[in-house]
Amino acid sequence: MIRQQLARFAALHPETRVDLRITPDAADQRHQLYVQWLNARAAEPDVLQLDIIWTAEFAAAGWLEPLEVLPDADDFFEAAVEANRWRGTLYAVPWFVDTGLIYWRTDLFEGPPSTLDQLRRAALDAMGTGRVRDGLVWQGARYEGLVTVFLEHLVAFGGAILDEHGSVIVDRPPAVRALTFMRNSIGVDGIVPAAALTWQEEQTRFAFQNGQAAFMRNWPYAWALLQDAEQSTVSGRVGVAPFPPADGGVASAALGGAQLAINRSTQEPELARALVEYLTAPEQMLERARVAGQLPARRSLYATPALANALSMPLADVVRALEVTVPRPVTPVYSELSELLQVHLHRALSGQEEPAAALNDAAAEIRALLARAGLEEGPTP
Repeated sequence: MIRQQLARFAALHPETRVDLRITPDAADQRHQLYVQWLNARAAEPDVLQLDIIWTAEFAAAGWLEPLEVLPDADDFFEAAVEANRWRGTLYAVPWFVDTGLIYWRTDLFEGPPSTLDQLRRAALDAMGTGRVRDGLVWQGARYEGLVTVFLEHLVAFGGAILDEHGSVIVDRPPAVRALTFMRNSIGVDGIVPAAALTWQEEQTRFAFQNGQAAFMRNWPYAWALLQDAEQSTVSGRVGVAPFPPADGGVASAALGGAQLAINRSTQEPELARALVEYLTAPEQMLERARVAGQLPARRSLYATPALANALSMPLADVVRALEVTVPRPVTPVYSELSELLQVHLHRALSGQEEPAAALNDAAAEIRALLARAGLEEGPTP
């Protein structure tokens, strides 16, 4: 599909040859390759596909061309746009978005949980009556997915990792309550299986798909697989919703997705800008939804019959999640910050540290990281 879109763009610019550079599927390997290219000031690729958590890092390094104007900026989901700003300047355009979702069994419940306590009680009831083995499954292995699960719990309790000024607040009471709830979900309540501490997205999906769990936290990619009656025992009996709030918090959904940015060393900045505008136009986003099942970053498309025909998901429920998406901290040192946080989150969930102590340690290490990077007085993204 991307080859077809690039061919159509090339036809509009017959003086230009547009090549597709193949990169590794694994995010860490792609990141490493980009760093090699950009650090060497290579002129190609002219346009880069970035993970949402890379934009600030690459922008702060001086590797991306600033985008002074984003056409139809109000049409893009706000969180996706703001995650691509660094020190007030936009450096990338959302290409497609991803959002954390709570999947729930429509044959077990009349509707999705409206609060986190309601989710907990519904999960316990489903387990207690023998309808499922597990109440809730999420990604608990020590990797980036654990940070997104924690982020949704954190916002549900009214907390954050960094505040709007870039100061570390992940050791404050809302964060301790969030992490305590997660640990109790495994230990005291037992609604999350201990095995989830080794699970990533696919292990979580298999458990829910096989009818073992009442609720699942996962990404939109799982929807089509869950509806495949040949491999899914819950086909036709699944709904989606944002992660529900606890007292003092709000509903939330971790933001993911891909962005398009311009290499600052490109020798064709105007053509690169034209390509970004072309690929992020409504027509191309609709085609990506139809062919690849990816969620458009433009809000207006969700009211169109074309997108409803392209995606089988319940779009009204998906939009509810997209409207409350929360980006991970927008900072050039996010990768290192995430690794520090993963260690302490996993220690708390596996009983090696108490939640408060784990978050105090994580916060101290993150503050030291920001200080080394000259970001201890972090700017508003």
